Amino acid sequence: MSTKVNVHLFYGADPRFYRKGENIGCLYGYHHAESDEFALTYSQDARESAPVRLLRRGLKAVLGFDLIHTWRNRAEILRSDVIWTHTEHEYLSVALVLLLSGRRNAPPLLLAQSVWLLDKWPGYGMLRRWLYRKLIARADVLTTLASENAELCQRYLGRAATHVYYGLNTDDFPVQSPAEWQAHTPVRIAAIGNDRDRDWETLIKAFGNDPRYHVRLATRRKIPAKLHAPNVDIAPAAGLKKARELYDWADLVLVPLRPNSHASGITVMLEAAALGKPMVVTGVGALEDYFSHQAASYVPPFDSQAMREAVDRLVASPSEALRQAQAAAEQLLSRDLTTRHFAMQHVRITEDLLRRRVAPHGRPEARAEVRTEVRTSGQSRGGL
Repeated sequence: MSTKVNVHLFYGADPRFYRKGENIGCLYGYHHAESDEFALTYSQDARESAPVRLLRRGLKAVLGFDLIHTWRNRAEILRSDVIWTHTEHEYLSVALVLLLSGRRNAPPLLLAQSVWLLDKWPGYGMLRRWLYRKLIARADVLTTLASENAELCQRYLGRAATHVYYGLNTDDFPVQSPAEWQAHTPVRIAAIGNDRDRDWETLIKAFGNDPRYHVRLATRRKIPAKLHAPNVDIAPAAGLKKARELYDWADLVLVPLRPNSHASGITVMLEAAALGKPMVVTGVGALEDYFSHQAASYVPPFDSQAMREAVDRLVASPSEALRQAQAAAEQLLSRDLTTRHFAMQHVRITEDLLRRRVAPHGRPEARAEVRTEVRTSGQSRGGL
């Protein structure tokens, strides 16, 4: 019999409706794990009235996880052998539902992936930390998308975490290693993202009000009026088509960031690498887990001068910019930074958990061996 895996995602990521009609499978690529061995189901979004939506979102804001969405999906969760989650917003609520369901024979295994949790942990009060520790204790494996986050799991929670590598949907962004590169006049700079740790202020300080640069900044977050500049266009890039148009227009892609531990900006880096665009990136969040200094120009946080100088160096040396863009495309492929590989890392972790459930008195080092395998699966092809 195949293993029943329930992929519990946030409200709005139901594969039945997400990019309906495009047949892309599951957001983040978990569908690549579907096989004779693994039968996948997904959390489903319930239709809800405006008052109920407000209630659900309000409770999520208070708890830090979407309990109502998870409770609606509890039947499928409890029928599953394994539950995969993408962020703490999902696994904390799944853990609570599992605990409320009481003792069961062969209860579902839970893979708990943290993204923002460890960045926020120092600011949590004692009660929230106590609750979250109780819920996290129900997880069978902790995973993160960055080595820094994995280290913080050990520091704050006293548990080891498995670092898995996030990946790009190469159907949406086929890898195109560039054959030539030359900047326009003025230099065209694209920056895109909605993550809480984007540092738009440093970006605009570096290039705003300077006619040598034309910046297009795509975000849904509000940019203070005092930062607006005539050479900086600010508008959301809604949808894949608009994002592709922005990348196609750009000479370079910038990823300005505040210090964080969760690889903020990695999606944009993967997309820029696939499309052959040189990158200037704030060197925080363990992004070097994914791309080396040969593949991106890393600059210190909050340093607008270093950011501008990095762009100027690339513009002044088109051959160096080209080599960097080619290295990024090569590393994306050699390290297999794809949604398929992302899904298969979850498969390997799950296979190990299932083996240990069948043979609970096996060698105690088995868990560490699989963790090492997953961590090095991206490194073995390209080296970090």
